[in-house]
Amino acid sequence: MPILAAEPVCYPDNLFEQEDVTNQTWWLLYTKSRQEKQLMRHLRQRELPHYGPQIANRKRSPAGRIRTSFQPLFANYVFLCGEEMARYQAVCTGCVLKATEVIDSGNLVRDLKQIENLINLGIPLNLESQLSAGQKVRIRNGAFMGYEGIIIRRENETRLLVSVKFMEQGVSVKLDNCQLEAVA
Repeated sequence: MPILAAEPVCYPDNLFEQEDVTNQTWWLLYTKSRQEKQLMRHLRQRELPHYGPQIANRKRSPAGRIRTSFQPLFANYVFLCGEEMARYQAVCTGCVLKATEVIDSGNLVRDLKQIENLINLGIPLNLESQLSAGQKVRIRNGAFMGYEGIIIRRENETRLLVSVKFMEQGVSVKLDNCQLEAVA
């Protein structure tokens, strides 16, 4: 049972389904420590389009119960879609330390859509704090068919890294080599 119920991570719920979302101005909001959910509550109240991915974190308590909490996938970051006035309103919440305009919003939205789809599939994700150089690949088959990313290797495992290049962070999924094909 969750400690607290999961909160909405996106406003509006169909943000990534809107046609002009890639042509909008996007901001990367760097929040005060542990203020991501509070900022998203303020942004929802102001009806400002935003996205702050969260994943379930399950831990066993000393009494043996499994506790589930929902934590931001990217600590201290929330993505805001809107013009200068939206950025101003976000900063006025008191939760934001820095707001940076995203230069390539098309690629950012594509990356965020992929991450949202991976989260919705309910598979365990590992946060990768640094991007490492490697071969760009596309998944050929299976549940993740069509996703693109960078291959990283760790402890005899092959992992596909779906990255948010603007933040130099991403999430990884364990895959077999036979599922991947090189992308030029």
